[in-house]
Amino acid sequence: MIALIALLAAATPPVGPSAAASKVFDEYVAGVEERVRREESSVASFIVEPDGSTAVQAAALGHGEVVVNPGGSGTAEVPGGLIHHWIGSVFVPGASVAEVLSVVQDYDHLARYYSPEVMSSQLISRDGDDFRMAMRLRERKVVTVVMDSEYEVRYGRLDAQQQFSFSRSTQVTEIADAGGPREHAVADAQSHGYVWRLNAYWRFAQRGDGVVVQCEAVSLTRDVPTGLGWLVGPFLRAIPRESLQATLGATRDAVVARANSERVTAAEHR
Repeated sequence: MIALIALLAAATPPVGPSAAASKVFDEYVAGVEERVRREESSVASFIVEPDGSTAVQAAALGHGEVVVNPGGSGTAEVPGGLIHHWIGSVFVPGASVAEVLSVVQDYDHLARYYSPEVMSSQLISRDGDDFRMAMRLRERKVVTVVMDSEYEVRYGRLDAQQQFSFSRSTQVTEIADAGGPREHAVADAQSHGYVWRLNAYWRFAQRGDGVVVQCEAVSLTRDVPTGLGWLVGPFLRAIPRESLQATLGATRDAVVARANSERVTAAEHR
């Protein structure tokens, strides 16, 4: 079965996102960003609950459980592609917003916290609260895909206890034979199209004895090949949700581990 899925995925490559898919994605993102800006302008709406869910409360009561809910319809079909929209929340106990930011802004060392999904990372430039950074990503679910990606990231704040960021991918390139002697970028016409565009909207809010970290991820991927929805569809639809869940869990674990390490070091020097 694994070989069959890999063969089917490779045998039906897209040629990058269509103009129609890119247009729909841009329009969808514009609507998301308009709403996000409104919500981030007030303490009362800063942390959102997806319709009909209690994700934030569940995350906080679980003291670290990651809760992910669909944003809008979760996954929506567009001409030649799929838009995936998920909202995840996690509560990081005993942390401050500054401690969380010290992890997520450590762009030269993200593989320390987010391996194996993040293979390497690099800060390209910084201008105040504006960053440019690059990551080599690995998606492994039945088949393994390695991608080099670059992002523009901007941070902002409502106040010291409510801060936010948004990132937009500026380039996503699939890499073949990653780490091998024949490593090379894959042309659009030969790529699997598992990720074409990826935007992420993060919020960090001090709540009680910890921080609620919320991430809203919107991505554009290839569509499901005609007639293969029963086989390939679950794979394509699962990646964005599972990736968001893993990212939030890794963020929580990294912040807690760093705080514990610093406490031990401080105690040793007393």
